[in-house]
This record gives sequence, C-alpha cells and structure tokens, in this order.
Amino acid sequence: MTSVSWVEVDENSGFGVENLPYGVFSRPGELPRVGVAIGGHVLDLAELSSTGLVEDRRCFASGSLNAFMVAGRTAWETNRARLVELLTDESYRERVEPHLIPVTDVELLRPFEVADFVDFFSSEHHAMNTGRIFRPQGEPLTPNWKRLPVAYHGRSGTVFPSGTPIIRPSGQRRTPGDPEPSYGPSMRLDFEAEVGFVAGVPSVAGHRVPAEAFRDHVFGFVLVNDWSARDLQAWESQPLGPFLGKSFATSVSTWVVPVAALEPARVSPPVQDPVPLPYLRSEEPWGLDLHLEVLINGQAVARPRFASMYWTPPQQLAHATVNGAPLRTGDLFASGTVSGPERDQRGCMLELSWNGQEPLELADGTERTFLEDGDTVTIRAQAPGSSGSRITLGEVIGTVHPARP
Repeated sequence: MTSVSWVEVDENSGFGVENLPYGVFSRPGELPRVGVAIGGHVLDLAELSSTGLVEDRRCFASGSLNAFMVAGRTAWETNRARLVELLTDESYRERVEPHLIPVTDVELLRPFEVADFVDFFSSEHHAMNTGRIFRPQGEPLTPNWKRLPVAYHGRSGTVFPSGTPIIRPSGQRRTPGDPEPSYGPSMRLDFEAEVGFVAGVPSVAGHRVPAEAFRDHVFGFVLVNDWSARDLQAWESQPLGPFLGKSFATSVSTWVVPVAALEPARVSPPVQDPVPLPYLRSEEPWGLDLHLEVLINGQAVARPRFASMYWTPPQQLAHATVNGAPLRTGDLFASGTVSGPERDQRGCMLELSWNGQEPLELADGTERTFLEDGDTVTIRAQAPGSSGSRITLGEVIGTVHPARP
C-alpha cells in the first residue's frame, strides 16, 4: 500500500515517498550538503540529523553522497525507513517541516564524486542499428556481443551535473573521401540517452562481485547523457575504441534514485540466447520498466524503453569485476544508448537520422542530422512505483555551446 506524506506532493511530480532520491544542494553563502527530494521540496538531511531525527550527521553535512554511500546497505535501508516514517507520521511534522526547502531556492550539484566511469553497449536494438549503419554488408552484431556486456572505460573528470554547458569539442576527423584528416570542431555532435548506476560499497581487489550481490554494492540509479562526437570517434576508434570523441563530457542527473525505490519496476529482461556463462547468470529478473523521453529544444523526439535492454545492471557489474578489478565508492556504470525497434524509440541522433541520411524535422521547421550550437537536450525517465504510483528519475539537461578557439 502506498504511503501518504503530510508534505503536499503533486501526484504527477514523481517525487512522493515511494521515491525519496538523494542529491547534493547548496544555497547562496552556504556549504553544499545532502538532501532528499519530496514533492517540490528538498529535505535538508544535514539539519535534520543535527536535531537527532536521523543519524549519520557527518555523512549528510558533506558536499557529496560518497560518505553515505560507503556506509552500506543496512545504513541505506535504515535511513530510508526512517525518512518514510518522518514524512508520513503527522506527529513529526512540526519538527521536520522547518527543514523543507523549496527546490526553486537551491542549486542542485553533482551528487557524488565519480571514481571510475564505465559505459556499456547493452541495447540490442542500438547495437543492431549501429551495425547496419557501419557494416551494411556484414553481420550487425559482432561475435562477442551476445556473449558479454561490451563496454569502454571513460573519463571520470568530465562527468558533469545536469545543466552544465556542453562545449562543442574539437579534434581530428576525416570525412569520407578526404585523403588526410583535418582538425576542427566536431561536425557530428550527438547525445546518448542512458541509465547509470553508482557503486557505494567497494570490493576487494582480486575478488569478483557476483550478480546476486548487486544490492549489497550499488546505491542507486541516475540518468546519463554520454555526449559523443561521432566524427572524432569514427576516426580514432580503430582499433582501440572511443577516446576524445567521448571524454569531453558526460552529463548525469542530480538525483540518485535508491535501488529500493525501483524494486516495483523490475521485470523480466529479454531472453538471452545463447545462455550466458555462469558468472553472468542471475536468478532474479533485473530488467527495469523505465520509460525514457528525449527532447530537443523542448520537443519530444524519442521515447526509448529500458525494459528492452539485453544486458542487465547486475550482469554489467558482474562482468566489470570478473577479472578482479575492485569496485570503488563512486564508480559510475552507464547502460549505453537505450533504443527500441521503432524510429521514435532510438536514443541518439546517429540512429534517429541514420547517420545523417534521414534528417529529423523539428516543430520549428528546421532539420537536424546531428546537434547544432544552441540546441538543448533533455532526457527524462519514469518508472512504476508501489500500488500504481509513478516515480521519476528526474532529468538530465545540457545545452550545446560553440567550440572554443
């Protein structure tokens, strides 16, 4: 049964007590600290803990979620249960209400310090589409794709919070027909609509993390836009894969939705054929029924469904650590572009415009093959909550700015 909060919550906001995502915020002249979203407010956990209503004051007074994330699953579950109690029991209202701040009065910051960043390639529809684009006469999927979650290791220092301006990157690129590469701003700047999860509890080097231990290590989920310079990427990626075409910027949402909040969204993933090797198998269904929406300049251009992702988050975590690589608090793992079988379910411009061959028409009459300076990309997502409610993963926004000299 859905709990009802004494805080006024718009039923369409997605920020009810079934959600309670964590973030980091600040106000002018004040240090950043940890808060939780409830309705149109941020609940100041640092101030709440100073009154003794919740524990872990030192965690919440820091300008990052890392100190709380490393505390582990028992601490996460205990704090979540306590917050639900405080926000639903009217007897606490007088003591809690002074620590509610309108979200319009705060600046939301990057919620955690990123240790490492890994980006997967886990949508079969996306992999098939890109294979058909770049290998039209060959097999769309490479031989390893259905055997393991393919990924690349990104750059943690350029993971930015939602709202950070995206400067068009420059680099080497070689256009078809040109005998030599040239240098200049990317002419094929793209977005990628993704979902990521962040590790809280580290692991020991040399020991893998099995899929069934996912909840013991992973704190929560965020939305991700892994910006891509497709022309830089195409020229540099042979044979070692993405580098400068990806490392200039990755945007994340400012709210981290706890794993527990997404339990009602778990569904069976697509059937995996061939059957994965034993270390990649999971007894639990870990597909997630997330509905994404991508907007360019306020116009919806795609609505991908995360439930169609071939490789699940626990499988991604198991594969990332199977060689003994240790987890660190703040490790971010992104899903790769979320795409579906229809054109309006494709999660990047590479697919939406079919590598520039089929321009996307916007409501103002202009067309896009890739992103132009001034374009604003917004990615949103919702998921089922308990008893028919809906929760939100918030949104991740970025506006493209011209390349710098």
